[in-house]
Amino acid sequence: MDINKQLEIIRRGAVEIISETELKAKLEESVKHKRPLRIKAGFDPTAPDIHLGHTVLLRKLRQFQDLGHQVIFLIGDFTARIGDPTGRQEARKQLTKEEVLVNAATYKSQVSKILDVDKIQITFNSEWFDRMTVLDMLKLTTHATVSQMLARADFKKRMSKSEDISLLEFMYPLLQGYDSVKLEADIELGGTDQIFNLLVGRDIQKDFGQAQQVVITMPLLEGTDGVQKMSKSYKNYIGISEKPEEMFGKIMSVSDEMMLKYYTLLTDEDLGVVKKMHPKEAKLNLAENITRQYHGKDAAEKARQAFEQVFSKGELPEDIPVYKLKKHNSTIIDIILDSGLTASKNEARRLIQQGGVSLDAERLDKEDMVIDREGILKVGKRRFLKLVK
Repeated sequence: MDINKQLEIIRRGAVEIISETELKAKLEESVKHKRPLRIKAGFDPTAPDIHLGHTVLLRKLRQFQDLGHQVIFLIGDFTARIGDPTGRQEARKQLTKEEVLVNAATYKSQVSKILDVDKIQITFNSEWFDRMTVLDMLKLTTHATVSQMLARADFKKRMSKSEDISLLEFMYPLLQGYDSVKLEADIELGGTDQIFNLLVGRDIQKDFGQAQQVVITMPLLEGTDGVQKMSKSYKNYIGISEKPEEMFGKIMSVSDEMMLKYYTLLTDEDLGVVKKMHPKEAKLNLAENITRQYHGKDAAEKARQAFEQVFSKGELPEDIPVYKLKKHNSTIIDIILDSGLTASKNEARRLIQQGGVSLDAERLDKEDMVIDREGILKVGKRRFLKLVK
């Protein structure tokens, strides 16, 4: 493909390219010598499920794959056992080897929904780190200084609060950078919170006599709350393996302000066309587009029909979970929590206070209100529960 066209595709959604001049030169060399570029992205298997936030990087990898380049899907099984402190106020929990492998085992089937897994190189960084001696590790530390490490934003923040930083945490950027050396990466992708580690990779490659990788950072995708980055920890995520109806409904709950960002990072839609659409139709189109990517055309269409049936026509969904009322007096907040309609008492309390909870269309505004009758409980805009005795 024409170099300028490749650059246009690669730029979409990217926050920063370091540097675009180097990227263009690498693309030109790739065309000239008919050698695919080696595109690296690392994933620590600290959790077994992939959500839409993770797919921002995966979709960019797919774009490189479609452009004919070699994608390297690096599973950081060794570094996950250390605990990446990036963006945190404390070190991550260190996982055992067994825990890491259990999580990693689910990755291939999930990423196959985005990447052509038969054409990617899946690599575990334990392949080289498990063979390194103590001397090898100590030599690796000579490629960075303490002052460099303390310049990292999250470390600096913790230092200002007199919070401890272990020497082990200093090793993480070095190990991630050394991955790029072993893989001879031409380009590395990462979130904006990974910029320090990605740049360390450039420095270490130079020290080892390699051409420096181009760094491309992608934005962190906010979750359904529109504030925090998408994460299971914040309970604002949309998993790619969730049921089509659940995925569709969660996407419809995304704010209009966030919608264009979702289009940019999670679809290939023409943004010019999207901007001319009515907001409601644009969001329905977005939800159907994303649901179709992970569940197929038929499932996406059915999810849209079900959503419109409930929310546009005022009808109830067909599959409402049933909740058997307890013999003792149950308050509305007890029922909401016990049934799993909300993840916390604070969320349930907030919905009640905002008028988002009703029984047979009758608003319930007191959290200690006792419920002893059957009916259809509605919590928020799209959560229903059939109460029975």
